[in-house]
Amino acid sequence: MPDEHLDLVVIGAGPGGYVAAIRAAQLGMKVAVVEKRATPGGVCLNEGCIPSKALLDSSELYAQSQDKFALHGITIGPAAIDLDAMMRRKEGVVRKLTDGISYLLKKNKITLVHGMARLAGRNSDGLHLVEVSAVAAASPEAGQQSSVENTADVLNLQARRVLLATGSEAAALPGIPFDGQVVVTARDALCFERIPDHLVIAGGGYIGLELGSVWRRLGSRVTVMEMLPRILPGMDRQAADSLYRSLRKQGIEFKLGTRINAVRRIGSKAIVQFNAGTGGEEIDCDCVLVAVGRRPLTAGQGLEELGVQLDEKGRVVVDADYQTSLPGLYAVGDLLPGPMLAHKASEEGLVCVERMAGLHSVVEYEYIPGVVYTWPEGASVGKTEEQLKESGVPFNAGRFNFAGNGRARCMDESEGFVKILAHVETDRVLGVHIVGPRASELIAAAVSVMSFGGTARDMALTCYAHPTLAEAIKEAALDVHKEAIHA
Repeated sequence: MPDEHLDLVVIGAGPGGYVAAIRAAQLGMKVAVVEKRATPGGVCLNEGCIPSKALLDSSELYAQSQDKFALHGITIGPAAIDLDAMMRRKEGVVRKLTDGISYLLKKNKITLVHGMARLAGRNSDGLHLVEVSAVAAASPEAGQQSSVENTADVLNLQARRVLLATGSEAAALPGIPFDGQVVVTARDALCFERIPDHLVIAGGGYIGLELGSVWRRLGSRVTVMEMLPRILPGMDRQAADSLYRSLRKQGIEFKLGTRINAVRRIGSKAIVQFNAGTGGEEIDCDCVLVAVGRRPLTAGQGLEELGVQLDEKGRVVVDADYQTSLPGLYAVGDLLPGPMLAHKASEEGLVCVERMAGLHSVVEYEYIPGVVYTWPEGASVGKTEEQLKESGVPFNAGRFNFAGNGRARCMDESEGFVKILAHVETDRVLGVHIVGPRASELIAAAVSVMSFGGTARDMALTCYAHPTLAEAIKEAALDVHKEAIHA
């Protein structure tokens, strides 16, 4: 293996890396993937997207048993929480999926190397050299199926091209380091051994609201502190305000326009010092979940030594082919500007290797959806109403509330709405924003229409099955031209 010349070495087996590796193998490339974790899947699968959704679903079922079952005529005894069982289920979901990725890599004849990768320049043949340092061996239970287990101090790989897909890590509050007990990351909050009495969350974005929802449903007092005067700053304001009202009704407390200045540990508890514009205040809690953003993982990979260009925020600068300032070195995912989303990383990984193979693939960044998996869910694609007003683009807006949707009523999930923004002259759909049941699934219809340059009229003329939640999309599209039937 070390003496073989590879076509591509991918550093990182997350959603950007493993997808790129599989596509490259399909295109005939000889590929190796280097991953420091015991299992592939990156942050998303091991400590982010998947385990958080597993806990969201579990906690939602528990919450429904408290306040929804009786409405459906279902009477049960008092429900109890077995947190250990809930965590085991979450870990089982993750294990099945990481095993699946290992299988896919093996099926596509991709070499998976366990270790820490570092770029070491080029050899005399012009091939990139990647040094892989040994790390603790993967446990057999983790589903690791590497064809190379790196037991040497350093394993040297040689390849025509290298793709960086190393992802990101949680950003800390200034002067308040993580300790894994009182000041914690999202990864820690997915593995609590007990339900906190009071959880303070720094940050009113997707991660903070989702994990806040989990622990609030399970009985914690949850206080979200956000520096800005609103939550979900990138979301359409009307949609974000709707979610804010809903989460408050569920018992999540919010302190907006609030800056956390310090966290003081007292035994196993914490005192949070903050300023909400009226002077310094304090609040006690079990722990503080810091969810104020993420930063790209570029340190220790040899980028600075090789002169790879980074921007002012530490992100890797790439061209239209995702090639860095060093020829033959590429980067995708959280290392680049834009939303740090698993599906964005996967699309960039696919397009990157297809362009290596001479295909003219592109990522349509304007049609990348965003989802917050609260209850109700929020999902959006395209421009917000505020962005269109600011840019002076003339638009019509159509809206339909789930309260008028038969399927939503049957589910007792009638909170929220669908909003469609379309150009006044061309009727082309510019943005779609959904707050409501299964918004994460419904947004795909909007993405498809927008990707093909569709109009509000196209969406209005589409026949949807009845009764379905998707009918709300049709009604909102009809409302763009004030023709909604059930509004």
